[in-house]
Amino acid sequence: MKDIANFLFEVGMLSKTPRTGLRFLGSGSESVAEHILQTIYIGYTLCKQEPGLDELTVLKLCLIHDLCEARTGDMNYMYKKYVTVDEKKAVEDITESLPFGEEIQSLLEEFNARNTRESLIAHDADQISLLIQLKERGDLGNKYSAEWIAYAVKRLETAAGKKLAQAVLDTDWSHWWFQDKSEWWVNAHNGDNR
Repeated sequence: MKDIANFLFEVGMLSKTPRTGLRFLGSGSESVAEHILQTIYIGYTLCKQEPGLDELTVLKLCLIHDLCEARTGDMNYMYKKYVTVDEKKAVEDITESLPFGEEIQSLLEEFNARNTRESLIAHDADQISLLIQLKERGDLGNKYSAEWIAYAVKRLETAAGKKLAQAVLDTDWSHWWFQDKSEWWVNAHNGDNR
């Protein structure tokens, strides 16, 4: 159980590990753990659009796709031009003492190979998580996000992913909470919770 406890402490590092690409965008911040959580929810919703997928596999792929970043840090596209990360060694070191280590290794191999429907959906969920960040940043005035969005959209591989991405891009980031432009926004202080 000590090895599992160590693994769980290591997973906790993901909440302290920043996604570094947003530095180059000039606005926004997100931890790797926050990104993973959003990716899981996106993967879940994509599974509901694509019949016949192994939903559990998609969710597991989304869960572990950036696990290595607890050891390697987040390697954005600029960093990848100059730094080579030994992800294989990181995976081996993370999983060698875990009773379920082989499953994690297998899932990461599947995610990276992108040769199953589930891995393509998980990959699209990863990209849509980035698109959501970029759309929000753009709606808040970041003039660079549109150019980044164009590249992220090109990385999508499934019809469901492309359809969801378009819906994200067509929706104002604040619409989910500020769509009801009623008198409530004037009178809420009076205890009217409608």
